[in-house]
Amino acid sequence: MDLELRDKVCVVTGASSGIGLETARRLTAEGAQVLMVARAAERLEAAATEIGADWVAADVTDPEADERIVATCAEQMGGIDVLVNNAGTSFAKSLDDLTDDDWNGQWELHVLAPMRLMRAAAPRLAQRGGGRIVNVCSSAGKRPSLTNAAYSVTKAAQLSLSRVFADSFAARNVLVNAVTPGPVASPLWMDEGGLADQAGVAKGLSRDQALDAQSDKVPLGRFAEPGEVADVIVFLSSARASTVTGAAWSVDGGAVAIIV
Repeated sequence: MDLELRDKVCVVTGASSGIGLETARRLTAEGAQVLMVARAAERLEAAATEIGADWVAADVTDPEADERIVATCAEQMGGIDVLVNNAGTSFAKSLDDLTDDDWNGQWELHVLAPMRLMRAAAPRLAQRGGGRIVNVCSSAGKRPSLTNAAYSVTKAAQLSLSRVFADSFAARNVLVNAVTPGPVASPLWMDEGGLADQAGVAKGLSRDQALDAQSDKVPLGRFAEPGEVADVIVFLSSARASTVTGAAWSVDGGAVAIIV
């Protein structure tokens, strides 16, 4: 299947590891020109060099980051065709322990940052005759998780935001969709001090017990690999997804028992 991504200019945020890195890798393999965005410059440069992509170190919560990223595309790559809003994070903290700073930080990262990037990119995509935007949300945005209520609430808001932009730009052939992964075997979960360790401490379990407990919530009985989520993102970024807009595709192994 030809995804018709050759020479398309694609921006991927949160691209230095996990789902973002695997998305950039697959887009590059399809012949796209990829601009990888993340905060950790050294790690980002190494990842970009490995797969043959361009990169720019930026914190997407910076109110000026969107214009910097889009300007880099315009000046160095000739424009923008695809935007993948993947930057995000979570942590295990009970509802009672979440502070205002926790709530604000999750809001800035999961709602304001992708909103600014879409606001900057969508009109430019329309001027080029159309394009694709994919927002990496979460199954927790469809069915709230008590691991981090601020994460769940802001991911639900990101799903709504994705639909708002889909409805606003569909007539101009800018197709906006979301994917909602469940637990993924990415550094967020698997790194030392990551969600596996945090969940274990919170529940009085070992790391392995915490991972098994999370896997048991998934009908497939396992975590997704980052590349499995990236495959869906790349399809939604392609010409083959030409009638898909305003969708929120579950990529969660069946974890959320709904059909929308």
